Amino acid sequence: MTISVILPAKNEAEGLRRTLPALRERMPHAEIIVVDDGSTDATAEVAASFGAKVLSSPYSMGNGAAIKRGARAAAGDVLVFMDADGQHDPACIAALLETLEKGYDMVVGARDWAGQAGVHRGAANAFYNWLASRMTGFDVKDLTSGFRAVRAERFREFIHLLPNGFSYPTTSTMAFFRSAYPVAYMPIPVAKRLGKSHIRPIRDGIRFLLIIFKIATLYSPLKLFAPSAVAFFLTGLSYYAYTFVTQGRFTNMSALLFSAAVIIFLIGLISEQITALTYRRD
Repeated sequence: MTISVILPAKNEAEGLRRTLPALRERMPHAEIIVVDDGSTDATAEVAASFGAKVLSSPYSMGNGAAIKRGARAAAGDVLVFMDADGQHDPACIAALLETLEKGYDMVVGARDWAGQAGVHRGAANAFYNWLASRMTGFDVKDLTSGFRAVRAERFREFIHLLPNGFSYPTTSTMAFFRSAYPVAYMPIPVAKRLGKSHIRPIRDGIRFLLIIFKIATLYSPLKLFAPSAVAFFLTGLSYYAYTFVTQGRFTNMSALLFSAAVIIFLIGLISEQITALTYRRD
């Protein structure tokens, strides 16, 4: 089993100076790929000085784009994704690979509350984990963790689904669940990052909000659309009962709410079929 370790990096020269020596010591025979996402510091030079294969982009395309570029270029049977900012301990890779060999197709390093980047991010991630667990029926420990080991053949099936932004962990995890590829979670320690975070509260807050809808649509759109349709139908029924008692008639608003319920449900059915086609292996 050959291993490729992929580190997306944007202005992470400082973090790479700490991460790459430890990574090379722990994984001397692994292919190490650093994807330089349009850095303006010495990220590419530092990575090359430690013997890593460097893929440089002339401008920033996003964390997910870096992951996709690295996955396409990797030669290993197993891909290990980790951050370049020093948060992830290369010593944990061996445990990820050991769990992978037990028959799993993806093993994710799960952070505890202390490993979250702030209270707001921790609360948001806890909600994502709860929602994904409800959707999949599986206890999702950390939906947004970027530290994971996956079988390359399986992961490349879903490259076309991955966004260029920060939500590639969510997309890939839900894709694996949808395709019945077994996923495992393993607790990991998380150190304080080196350098400046690239997360922007307002911009990325909106993006993370969209993750909630992506979780549902990636796994089973009807689980999102059906409750919405029921809510509109019950609202229309309640309003019709009110107007019938008070005015003795069926109003346009009730008709609109009933129509909306039917339309939303039908959109859910169509989305379910489209989602099923998306995961066809051919």
